[in-house]
Amino acid sequence: MKGLDTLDWVVIALYFLVLLGVAWWVIMQKQKNTEDYFLAGRNIGWFVVGASIFASNIGSEHVVGLAGNGAGDKMPLLIYELHAWLVLMLGWVFLPFYARSGVFTMPEFLERRFDARSRWVLSIVSLIAYILTKVSVTIYAGGVVVSALLGIPFWIGAVATVVLTGLYTVLGGMRAVVYTETIQAIVLVIGAGILTYLGLDAVGGWGELKETVGADYFNMWRPNSDPDYPWMPLFITSTVVGIWYWCTDQVIVQRVLTAKNIKEGRRGSIFGALLKLMPVFLFLIPGVVALGLKMQGKLDWDSPDEAFPVLMSNLMPSGLRGLVAAGLLAALMSSLASVFNSCSTLFTLDIYKKLKPEKPEEELVKTGRIATFFVVGLGLLWIPIITTLSDGLYEYLQNVQAYISPPIAAVFLLGIFYKRINANGAIATLVGGFLIGFTKLTLEILKSSFAEGSFMFQLADINWLVFGAYFFAMCIAIAVVVSMFYPAPSQTQLAGLTFGNVSAEQKEEGKGSYNIWDIITSVAVLLIVVYIMISFSTLSL
Repeated sequence: MKGLDTLDWVVIALYFLVLLGVAWWVIMQKQKNTEDYFLAGRNIGWFVVGASIFASNIGSEHVVGLAGNGAGDKMPLLIYELHAWLVLMLGWVFLPFYARSGVFTMPEFLERRFDARSRWVLSIVSLIAYILTKVSVTIYAGGVVVSALLGIPFWIGAVATVVLTGLYTVLGGMRAVVYTETIQAIVLVIGAGILTYLGLDAVGGWGELKETVGADYFNMWRPNSDPDYPWMPLFITSTVVGIWYWCTDQVIVQRVLTAKNIKEGRRGSIFGALLKLMPVFLFLIPGVVALGLKMQGKLDWDSPDEAFPVLMSNLMPSGLRGLVAAGLLAALMSSLASVFNSCSTLFTLDIYKKLKPEKPEEELVKTGRIATFFVVGLGLLWIPIITTLSDGLYEYLQNVQAYISPPIAAVFLLGIFYKRINANGAIATLVGGFLIGFTKLTLEILKSSFAEGSFMFQLADINWLVFGAYFFAMCIAIAVVVSMFYPAPSQTQLAGLTFGNVSAEQKEEGKGSYNIWDIITSVAVLLIVVYIMISFSTLSL
């Protein structure tokens, strides 16, 4: 890899000056209450909401891992980047219920729909899951990227990035996060877009790339007999994970809850869906380009996860190399800031406020800042553990999420679409589902200790995509069956929280929150998703 020169460092320095300038401007504004600190006063416009959704999703592990998929013959995982239609579902289906209920967090919504037990379970599980997956993996990938780009030791890169991100997240709250994420999204799109263009030019164009790696390489649909990525379980499990992540996860949903109203929140999700179409071209294709250049003898790398940084350092000219480096740093910082802020929100409002309901707003904001410091500290403590992670970060994340998401997705979907589901059905699904998912994860870790061919070995050896699909069906069954043994929720409790209990006034209000252009743009996004799915198949290639 080529190192950064003086002009690159100037560009990176300018980026950080702008970023810190915006963060400082926000910090100087008073954060008087929890709505100001955790939801930016619910006064954010659609452009910032959409950019924030995109920047929260795209972290260093995403950039590095997705390019690694492109370079490492894991094209089926492309389906996780075609979830723009699920981002639309957030705005069109879920947001109106969240906004009408006036909640700050997703566990709080479950309490409104079911009872306090569901809120406690989801709060605690979400916090543990964030620290063990999102925080730890993002810090690990960020440390690798920063050390590779800036030529500094892994530990220094990881710690410096975490501390800097944690600082402006603690002081500025959600407003600092969403405004800095908007800048980071713009930098990332421009930088990665230029790299994609230069990469395709270097490899000889799209036709030459297909000829070099082979047309079959681009096929994302493999037969159901495929041991790794059978197409039907892949589609089902990826959709379940997508519904959990895009429609019910605190990190993403908190962005649309900052919007001025439902109209701005929905338009923000539509804009976020448009941006979500870009990673295929900005990160996955450069990975395939890196593979093509390696096969042509023009580039060399050892691990697929090195494809993006090596391609960037060798193809980008001085200055632009600094821009892409800044974009990668932006991806790392935006994802970390999002998780830090969401963890702080969950702890303060769903745990601390429930235990200390008499505490004033100023005290809750102070607690939120302390909670962020605590999450930063836990993230740093995890660095020695996550350095043992091997290649394939992106697949690792999807694997773990396939065991976390089914019970949560089932409870939220049924909670909104099926009014017969009650609190006992929800808590049985959440607790039972998490036990099942954790057991499968534990069995996978211990698989080598079981006798090959034994029942425990076969259970541990079930493909994670196949298991995810059956697991989701199991969670739906638990919720429905258990609910039938207990009385249905009252109409008063369900008012405005399910499709069957939306008042005529609320329906009329909903109709006024969108226009023909919102519909046209949403349909266009859906058509693009279908086109990409068809294009990346042997049918057209």
